Amino acid sequence: MSERELERGSGVAVWRQIGEALAEDIRKKLYAPGEQLPPEPELATRFAVNRHTVRRAMSELEQSGLVRIEQGRGTFVQEHAIDYAIARRTRFSENLAAQGMRGHTEVVGSQVGRLPEVARHLGLARTAEIVHVQMVGKADNRPIDVAEHYFEARRFPDMERLLREERSISRALSSCGVVDYTRKWSRITAALPTAPVARLLNQPKTRPVLQVEALNVDIDGAPVQYSITRFAGDWVQLTVSDAD
Repeated sequence: MSERELERGSGVAVWRQIGEALAEDIRKKLYAPGEQLPPEPELATRFAVNRHTVRRAMSELEQSGLVRIEQGRGTFVQEHAIDYAIARRTRFSENLAAQGMRGHTEVVGSQVGRLPEVARHLGLARTAEIVHVQMVGKADNRPIDVAEHYFEARRFPDMERLLREERSISRALSSCGVVDYTRKWSRITAALPTAPVARLLNQPKTRPVLQVEALNVDIDGAPVQYSITRFAGDWVQLTVSDAD
């Protein structure tokens, strides 16, 4: 769409016309899924408008789910959702590998303390010490979830270090002697993210996330991990199965 095709004074806001033009470009595959759109100055020149007008158009495209805006990187055409299976043996890396993607987790924070409600889920006394590790799950280096993981400190005193080193919950638990574990239950809801979670997911605070609360147990049925994971709603499609 060239600058002369903008119908100024038509009653349709210029930023909306720009958004419609870019949406048409995306539908015509002029920009492929995952491809970065031109930067704001280039688009401002193309449409002969200021950067604020371009920014407004991009914001609307993001709200519609056509693009994603990553702070410090730019604006990208949204890819198709990832199918993430919630099953008896839910494994992050395996879920992504099945779709030809490389998955890993990164620790972004941790602490040890008393969390009575978490202790209850883990079948522990209210005064039990809990290891709390916050992690970001990435698919091909793109953040798709932010998770709060909780473990019994006495049983897993080195869990934070192991998660940093292994970048995998399965491998970290295996290092602690938990060779296998299964999902006892999951609860799935939709919620708005907090500002820190939205920042880690590179998404607006106004866009809902899929929240999965879960408890994993070892082969003897003893709880080993309680977690609350918040998936980027426009990136991930959850599927629930009873299969292993």
